[in-house]
Amino acid sequence: MLDVLHHGHVKGLALSDPLPLQVVVLPGLDGTGRLSMPFLDELRARGLDARALALPGTGAQDYATLVEAVRSQLSAQSFVLLAESFAGPLAMELAAGPLPGLRGLVLCTTFARRPVPLPASAAMALAPAWPMPPLPLMARLLLGRWRTRSNQQDLQDALAQVPTPVLRQRAAATLRVDVRALLSGIQVPTLNVQALQDRLLWPHSVRELQVLLPDARHIAIEGPHLLLQARAEPAAALIAGWINRLSG
Repeated sequence: MLDVLHHGHVKGLALSDPLPLQVVVLPGLDGTGRLSMPFLDELRARGLDARALALPGTGAQDYATLVEAVRSQLSAQSFVLLAESFAGPLAMELAAGPLPGLRGLVLCTTFARRPVPLPASAAMALAPAWPMPPLPLMARLLLGRWRTRSNQQDLQDALAQVPTPVLRQRAAATLRVDVRALLSGIQVPTLNVQALQDRLLWPHSVRELQVLLPDARHIAIEGPHLLLQARAEPAAALIAGWINRLSG
């Protein structure tokens, strides 16, 4: 069932005292965690211990390699894994296998297989030749009507920290990934947050997660693909409330 959040309230969801759980955020395509800072601040303001885990900026950028790189950095301390966009398949694969300490999974504006209607074979051409779209086009696509001078600058700065070949490899990896068969192995409580004005994700990919994760809580809120950046406060209120409910 998909719940739609309006004006900061979700039926059946209430804020409570925060749990002593660390929230580990896996960032999107840039992988730096820079764009996550305002969202992390909002989680911390709600009493949660939150940090971003940057993705490796060198070496192979396929999902199999990145999964192992991330796994090696996760501690056995109780934590909730939160993944947005590009990092969603990483978190799904991690959550489907033995992962000491994992108590919950939050997915945000993400997918289980290629998020755009391009064939997997297109990855061969994309990896070496993908041109970086101009910033105004990217901002319109990723931030929509929530784009501001400030968040567009943040987007530009985050992308500037990552070599273009790395971004190309990651973009190509999204066309090859398919973790649908692993989703039935996810046993921890799961929240799937979608953006009502997401202009990037293929609607089929969005619906697919709702079907393949029948026991998850699926909620859609107003916002663009970069939901945690453009609407940090309402997204953090929603996610913190869900994490707090894990104690109940």
